[in-house]
Amino acid sequence: MRFDIDIYKKLPSFELKLKLQSPHEKLALLGPSGAGKSLSLSLLAGLLQPDGGHIRIGGETWFDAHTVLSVQQRRVGLVFQDYALFPHLTVAQNIGFGLQPGWFNPGRRPSEKVQQWLDILDLNRVADHYPRQISGGQKQRTALARALIMQPKLLLLDEPFAALDTDLRRHTRAELLQLQQQTGVPMILITHDQADADELADEVWRMADGQMAV
Repeated sequence: MRFDIDIYKKLPSFELKLKLQSPHEKLALLGPSGAGKSLSLSLLAGLLQPDGGHIRIGGETWFDAHTVLSVQQRRVGLVFQDYALFPHLTVAQNIGFGLQPGWFNPGRRPSEKVQQWLDILDLNRVADHYPRQISGGQKQRTALARALIMQPKLLLLDEPFAALDTDLRRHTRAELLQLQQQTGVPMILITHDQADADELADEVWRMADGQMAV
């Protein structure tokens, strides 16, 4: 079983119960704002710890009563809705940030790995630009490259197309699907857009009020 997840988390004003099993590579969690989708991603990534249950990805236990893997040990690639790029780093430096030991900024000259992703995602002409100087689509591709360069065990996408217009959204969905097929990295997408789920996921799970909806 590629995904075996059964966790719960109780917050002061919200209770989440996420339970799903799937053999597929690409899942979508579909639901309205406030359904608990982003909280679910934080729990899967290790940014928050569930109150109980288990997380098993590809047969590896990430969380249960006896095991709690750190964010680094889980090797999750995260792409946030606002892309969370570092404003003081260039596109190339943002992509290479995770390869740099400690908290030192990467040099301005791209490494071989960074150059590979600049080529793959057609970012060469903006490699020396800062996030404020590039388009929404270029920001998204930069965030994807930064996530994928680490060869993650799981790619988590939090409403990654929300800031894009309809045409660019359609183009970027196709681009992401091709990238996933090339890399083979399992993926969980959260979205409130049915078209995103239909286009990108092998299986769609619906969420409402912190639980999987029937």
